[in-house]
Amino acid sequence: MIPVLEVPLSEDLAPFTALLWEYEVPHRVVEESDRQILLVARSIDPAQIRALYRYWQEGGDLSSVELRTIRRRRFGATFISPGRIRVTLALLIVSVLVTLLIGFGASEEWMSRLSFTDFRVDGRTLRYDSLAGMLASGEWWRLVTPIFMHFSLLHILFNLLWVWVVAQRVETLQGGWALIGLVLVTGVASNLAQFWVSGPMFGGMSGVVFGLLGYTWLWDRLEPRYRFGLPPALMGFMLLWLALGFTGVLEGVGLGAIANTAHLVGMLAGFAYWPIGRLFGPR
Repeated sequence: MIPVLEVPLSEDLAPFTALLWEYEVPHRVVEESDRQILLVARSIDPAQIRALYRYWQEGGDLSSVELRTIRRRRFGATFISPGRIRVTLALLIVSVLVTLLIGFGASEEWMSRLSFTDFRVDGRTLRYDSLAGMLASGEWWRLVTPIFMHFSLLHILFNLLWVWVVAQRVETLQGGWALIGLVLVTGVASNLAQFWVSGPMFGGMSGVVFGLLGYTWLWDRLEPRYRFGLPPALMGFMLLWLALGFTGVLEGVGLGAIANTAHLVGMLAGFAYWPIGRLFGPR
């Protein structure tokens, strides 16, 4: 990397670097004594970065800038240092481990330990604890653990692909704690809703996925200066998927039981997380 700017430590470069992240300009800021040094990759024209900085310093609106010589963010993943997406990687790894532990749903013992409430199968009857009983037992981890359980290879691949695409953008822009909070809020809300309508025999990250997409979509609508950059058409696709799930079309084509309530409530919880997410701001 090469240095292109030197500014005082007192100057807040966050809005400027957020634009560079949006356009996938490889860069970093280092501090030396009383100054900050902005470095960019050698493949980037330093003159363009300096001109953009001067424009910003003179009061220019960065949200209206379009860098035509630098490729904009596109739907899909680029290489990001694993140290910047620890929470995203942890979500993927834990999901794989838990899914293998329950044998894609074949292990009733582990399923009963990790499902929303403890259950047992008595002949053809499914018996399970109430929500109040689960909370009284102190097994509060059950509020979250169902999101890590998946019941087929297609199920886990579909969910984790979306987690990889969306969660890393949240973590890169806002940090790990913002992503942890979002996963907990959307995961617990979608699990609670699905339990109330179907009992404890459910699992998967899809409620969280709908929450991630709902949150990033609303953020990009309301916070134009710091964008996650996912295509707006994704929300239309997810709404279509939600509608197909509630009409039974997805089950009819062989995709199995769909946790439609978890999807809907997860998305609504993602919308509701926006004012909390603002507290973290862009990193």
